[in-house]
Amino acid sequence: MPIEFLYLAAVFAVAIIGFTVLKRPLYECMLAAFIVLVAVTGSWASIGTFIWKGMKDSSLYVIIVFIISASLLAKTTVIDDFIAIILSVFGRFRGGAGFVAIIGSTYMGSLSGSGPGNVATTGVFTIPAMKRSGFPAHLAANVEAHSSTMGNMIPPAGMIATAFAILDGLYPDTYTISQYWLLLWGIAIWFIIQRIVTLYCMCRYYKVEPMRKEDIPSFKQAIKNGWKAIFLPIIVFLPFSLTSSYEDWFKSRLGAGSSSFTNSLLLFIPALIVLVAIALSDKATKKKMTLAEMYREITEGLLKVVPTAALVLFAYFVSNVLVTLGIEAAIGEYIASLHMSMFALCLILPVFTAILGMLIPGSTQVKIFGGIIITIIAAAGGNPMLACGMLPCICGAMHGVTPPYCACVYTGMGIAEAELKPTLLNCAVWIAIHYVLSVVVMMGWLPLIGLIA
Repeated sequence: MPIEFLYLAAVFAVAIIGFTVLKRPLYECMLAAFIVLVAVTGSWASIGTFIWKGMKDSSLYVIIVFIISASLLAKTTVIDDFIAIILSVFGRFRGGAGFVAIIGSTYMGSLSGSGPGNVATTGVFTIPAMKRSGFPAHLAANVEAHSSTMGNMIPPAGMIATAFAILDGLYPDTYTISQYWLLLWGIAIWFIIQRIVTLYCMCRYYKVEPMRKEDIPSFKQAIKNGWKAIFLPIIVFLPFSLTSSYEDWFKSRLGAGSSSFTNSLLLFIPALIVLVAIALSDKATKKKMTLAEMYREITEGLLKVVPTAALVLFAYFVSNVLVTLGIEAAIGEYIASLHMSMFALCLILPVFTAILGMLIPGSTQVKIFGGIIITIIAAAGGNPMLACGMLPCICGAMHGVTPPYCACVYTGMGIAEAELKPTLLNCAVWIAIHYVLSVVVMMGWLPLIGLIA
């Protein structure tokens, strides 16, 4: 067995013992795991590089900015008006606001390409709406988190282009990008259905009832009072829609800086949303925010976001060490050497990618591990195109929701102000259902549009 397995085991051992036995906060456990990993691998000379690379990751700052923005938005009337519009339409349905989150976050995720960023951009609207309609805070956080990760599976998300490049390198001139995109939509349809069914069952379990008729805002009145609120989601969606639809144009103008431009949007938009919300707030409600109130909310928001930001940052540190060690390739080669059956591979591979996703970004897994997965699936008699189509599902979608990393879940938890334990317990159920469906789809047991042998 490769020594890289022991490195991975050491990280989990430190995190689990620290959290469950010593009762320390998870971010402290992750920092301790990073120090232990550097020590056992003898990587002290590179520790500065690991830290610096983690601090440069834009996702960290997106999480911080949006959670603080959510705190500021909660003090304005515009967000209340937008929630009233959602509830006036979907409040009569059990879990209606949650279904809005699934559809809206799936769409937004395909544009932004960032799981945590997607939770942040759409969660500031959907999570308060879910809580207002009777969702427990931890369920609202998970609905948004697991909906947002769908974006990694749907074109034109960036991870998809990476996966197809690997497939095309292994099987030149065999598949086209249009065929691949169609297959991804075929796969995504099943996972969207899965999330809708899961949400329905969760609403039954948590007894989330339709809102009482007398509590449902009148649609006519909600639009009359809050039509200005409609500008907020437009401000969020429009820039990403334009950069996605005119990607080639932006690349021709900005070159390598086009990806940095998209990342900067995730940092710029929350401030714009807050400014617009403050400007549009109703003076009659006395919710116009002064500079002193804004400063107070920002400082209070920073106190709330520090544990989440620290955990994500320290997880980046650990991830950078593991990537440097080449742990994905080592595990992939080991699995290939076992010569397992197709069914065994479909059972094992999603488990391994889920474990790797606890600490290593999904895009990194696809780049380093994707070719091995496609090759060993094809060698076992599987369809290489389907194997490639499942890479975003078992690598990208799982990365943001598998503890202890799970940046998507922590972002949603921060916005929902949910407690850690019930959030992670509920998250485990969503993960298990996603895993089962991944196995079923990889085995080819469900009809898929666009699949080519």
